[in-house]
Amino acid sequence: MITVYDARGEALVVESDMPPENLPEDIVWIDLLHPDKAEDRLIERFLGIEIPTREDLKDIEPSSRLYSTEDAIFMTASLVCRAESGHPVLTDIAFVLARGKLITVRYDEPKSFDLFRAALHRIPGGCRNGTMLAMRLFETVVDRTAEILEHAVAKLDELSMQVFVERRVGKRRPPHYLEAKLLDVASYHRLVAKTRDSLASLSRLLTYVYATPLLQQEKEARDLCRTVTLDVQSLSEHASFIANNITFLLDASLGLIGVEQNAIIKIFSIASVVFLPPTLVASLYGMNFAHMPELQWTYGYPMALLAMVISAVIPFYFFRWKGWL
Repeated sequence: MITVYDARGEALVVESDMPPENLPEDIVWIDLLHPDKAEDRLIERFLGIEIPTREDLKDIEPSSRLYSTEDAIFMTASLVCRAESGHPVLTDIAFVLARGKLITVRYDEPKSFDLFRAALHRIPGGCRNGTMLAMRLFETVVDRTAEILEHAVAKLDELSMQVFVERRVGKRRPPHYLEAKLLDVASYHRLVAKTRDSLASLSRLLTYVYATPLLQQEKEARDLCRTVTLDVQSLSEHASFIANNITFLLDASLGLIGVEQNAIIKIFSIASVVFLPPTLVASLYGMNFAHMPELQWTYGYPMALLAMVISAVIPFYFFRWKGWL
């Protein structure tokens, strides 16, 4: 699908069979979502450039993701998509600056694009060209990334309370409670890792586009690019801090699981030690020797029971006195 936007944010859906000369000349943004070959050819004839394909976007070589020609600047960035779904992914999106227009090629729908489209008509004075519009779009992408990190921090704080505070107040946890929390920790680790990769990709893109002659010619776009680059650097540091917190939470959860398992093993160990002396007493009087005077006592049986109880109680209180229980 091809959607074009003018400087005021007015949108127009373009069919692939439309003649290139019928496209409005005042458009500043051409958004290609899941484009087919016919749609690619239409925009190529309209702008006189080659549109990156899905295979081109998957290329990880820097020279294939960031490069310029005489007519256009080609950039590819990886953005976080489906962050709220629990299964975040990185989607590669191409940004092309050509003939004063921004062309985006994408095969997924990051929320940042929806936010930008909704706010496009509210930009004071609009976006007079594709360069300025691209900087505004990058600004929205960074804001959305910051929102993802803030959401992750809030959820991690809640998870930390569940792991530590409930343990501190002495509540009994359900079986496999901490094991379930490990899955949540792994989910947030995946989200933050994807976010860090996206920020690294944006940082390389912004550094590259800032050095291009096209951006150096426009002071407003250049200043905005510098501001967005600083925001990306700050968010990268914040993401690293969050990643360290996730690592701590993971280690702490594993440690608490080990403590609970050791407590269970300790209970079995103490139980075996407590019942060992009564077992010894019972074993002695279970022997079938001919000469065992205690077997002829009137109170032999109660005395044997009393001896077994005393032999169990003494180790129990000894362990309590040593603080092992």
